[in-house]
Amino acid sequence: MDILHTPRPAPLTGLHDIPLPSGDAPRAQALVARCPSYAQTPLETSVAIATEAGVQDVWIKDERGRMGLGSFKALGAAYVIAVDKERGEASGRTYVTASAGNHGLSVAAGARVFGAASVVYIAQTVPEGFAARLEAEGAEVRREGATYEDSLRAAEEAAQANGWALLSDGSWHGYTERPHRLMEGYTVLMAEAIAQVPDVPTHIFLQAGVGGLACACARLARQAWGDAPRIVVVEPEAAAALQGSIKAGAAVESAGPVSDMGRLDCKMPSLIALKGLAQDADAYALLSEAEGQAGAGLAMVAGLESSPSGAAGIAALMALSQEQREGLGLDAASRVLCILSEGPA
Repeated sequence: MDILHTPRPAPLTGLHDIPLPSGDAPRAQALVARCPSYAQTPLETSVAIATEAGVQDVWIKDERGRMGLGSFKALGAAYVIAVDKERGEASGRTYVTASAGNHGLSVAAGARVFGAASVVYIAQTVPEGFAARLEAEGAEVRREGATYEDSLRAAEEAAQANGWALLSDGSWHGYTERPHRLMEGYTVLMAEAIAQVPDVPTHIFLQAGVGGLACACARLARQAWGDAPRIVVVEPEAAAALQGSIKAGAAVESAGPVSDMGRLDCKMPSLIALKGLAQDADAYALLSEAEGQAGAGLAMVAGLESSPSGAAGIAALMALSQEQREGLGLDAASRVLCILSEGPA
């Protein structure tokens, strides 16, 4: 596993027009709490994983049961649509997005609940079972291209051609308002975790695709605990969008093959997430495919069945060499927080 240690803030150029992420968890909590399906997800203490990792504690925020959709993504797009509903803007609107996984389910469920329609573009590599889940939530599913980026371009074109509302979980120049609000929804899970942990974590491992989850969690962690935790962002080797951009000092596209960590297989970072993590993250770790699979296997043995994407934070903790542990200040007294972001694929 490759790790890049960075100063805080890490220097970046070309993001002057990009807003910093929201840390207003109370606003998101107040709206999400009104949803009938809302319930706080559990924080699990895994003695087995802590023992295997050689640390004092491992706390795992378990998002597999989040609002009946099986992942943290339930807090994102559906939150955006709920805000639109409060403003009288959702009913009758069509929301369009691209998805490599759970984001599309949140768009579809939010649209269905709040009287809107949804169209979700997916790549040819996305399993048919996921397409069926989207359709069951009321979405019209369209396949386009070999990668997530191909399907995203198709969604953008469809939004422009049809006057639909593009609801991406990524952000770029000229497109920040909805993803900024979407990431604000993710702060709900970290606000819960902050209230649940028995002590301040010394380390936090956060998996990233475009970076929305990692950025939202890191922002709240810094608000609550300052510089105390070391925050490590975890990506697949095949999609080093954030690490590559931090190295380059500007947003760049990652080049790599398709990853088994499909929910994290995003080649371009969200610019809001990149800007926020440049301020809040201490290090960026790249997982091999074998390391991702091993992390999911350990989570399953510990009674926390997930996918390689969902257990990527656990995988990174377990894949550290002794030298890397020392570089992160990880030892037998460390207290580690990870996010189990989804159930098994």
